[in-house]
Amino acid sequence: MGIESYCSIDYCAIFLPIVGIIYSITPKKYRWLSLLLSSYVFFCLVSGQLIAYLLFTTVCIYLTGIWLSSQNDKCSAMISGCDSSNRKKITDTIIKKQKIVITLVILLHIFLLALLKYSKFFAGNINDLFSLLHIKSRVTVPQIAAPIGISFYSLQAISYISDVYTKKIRADKNFGRVALYMSFFPQIMEGPICRYSDTAQQLFKGETITYTNLTQGIQRILFGLLKKLVVADRLNTLVKLVFTDFNNYNGTVAALAAVCYTCQLYMEFSGTMDIVIGSAEIFAVKLPENFSQPFFSKTISEFWQRWHITLGIWFKTYIYFPVSLSPFSKRLTKKARKKIGKFYGPMLVSTIALFCVWFCNGMWHGSGWRYIFFGMYHFTLITIGNLIKPVVKKSNQALKINASLPLYKFMQIVRTTILVCIGEMFFRANGLRAGFVMLKKIFTEFSLQTISDGTFLDLGLDLQDYIIVLITVAIVFAIGIIKEKGYSPRILISQKSLPVRWTIYFALIFYIIIFGAYGTGYVPVDPIYADF
Repeated sequence: MGIESYCSIDYCAIFLPIVGIIYSITPKKYRWLSLLLSSYVFFCLVSGQLIAYLLFTTVCIYLTGIWLSSQNDKCSAMISGCDSSNRKKITDTIIKKQKIVITLVILLHIFLLALLKYSKFFAGNINDLFSLLHIKSRVTVPQIAAPIGISFYSLQAISYISDVYTKKIRADKNFGRVALYMSFFPQIMEGPICRYSDTAQQLFKGETITYTNLTQGIQRILFGLLKKLVVADRLNTLVKLVFTDFNNYNGTVAALAAVCYTCQLYMEFSGTMDIVIGSAEIFAVKLPENFSQPFFSKTISEFWQRWHITLGIWFKTYIYFPVSLSPFSKRLTKKARKKIGKFYGPMLVSTIALFCVWFCNGMWHGSGWRYIFFGMYHFTLITIGNLIKPVVKKSNQALKINASLPLYKFMQIVRTTILVCIGEMFFRANGLRAGFVMLKKIFTEFSLQTISDGTFLDLGLDLQDYIIVLITVAIVFAIGIIKEKGYSPRILISQKSLPVRWTIYFALIFYIIIFGAYGTGYVPVDPIYADF
């Protein structure tokens, strides 16, 4: 058995139930061990011998964490009874040593990540530079396979040793607990990216699988399958066709493809997160949410607080704050306040930190200039939004525009969604040039006639496909509205009578079975984010 994704029958109907049974019959004291072994089996089924990379990372951060904590204990013992001057000297010496070690460990993991994911990109650009300079030498890079989800568990590894270094957590002496935190099978492929304090203790408790956890976990999994199989996989046919042959279509089709890809990406990724979080919920493990109705966002900044939330938190914690709170940044902020004022002064440093975040965000998503452009695109939009805040506020006051009116908020949401779709178009395009060609077509070759002349029905989807997609998106949108108003759809369903509840469950199951995009005519779609 080989598991291709969390949406596969192999995972949902075979692997997950078997793990649940083994977990349930295992004594509570050793349930964590059954999860660990299951996680390693899962990783081997997906990436085979490449599990060696995961084991190396796990052993590395475990030993580094133990050493960092031992140095902290050593420091505490040495400064006990010392005067303040000697205490500072001892502390500075040990911190300096720790900084060297943790920097080397982090650089080692970044180097490994760059070697496996970005070496071809770097080599290609170096060769292009050599060509421009008429240098005949060429850099060749051997093909090296990367394990699934390496970007996700690498960030978790860096967060663990960083938190031990800053004393937010104490290094865990239990290697099994660290190993399980790094490899927990529902999240190893696509996240969410957890900090050690989020999940380690939960995973180790070995709580009993209860009827409530089981049913609610299955509900969440079914909702994820609805998004993935009915919408995301169905839209893939159109998206792949248009983005591959973009030169053969006008701006209207390009715009449709951009919207459909944005929808596909959201349904794919958020649907997978539903399956992941639902799987963990069965074992009484609460993983952090990764999405919070992002398409209700009124600004790009708000959008990224609602989309891939755990990645945003990671970048904010381990890149944005260290950069913006560094001694250099503090000095720069002090000077900038005097030169350009109290509002724009601090913004200078925050913009520098934001640039670092979005450059890393773009690179994290993939090895290609379109990914870097994607990061810089959102950095630019957020920066512009921050710069014009005072201007917009004054303009609204001068024009007597009430920013709290529903229509005003709706227009903000529409604007943000359009900007997001443009960004995702570059993200999906076959190269940066292809993205600009498609964008140009949208502005210069847009024709309303294309909507009615039957062109849309020649893109791999028929009228029934469009209707199914629209109905399913409407269902997901309605659930999003309920959540946005502060209610939990699952709690609302649980309060219904037993016949009503099971009618909803069976309706959902049959809807997925009948309208899921699989079988003749559909090619299984690999999970988009699993390669990151």
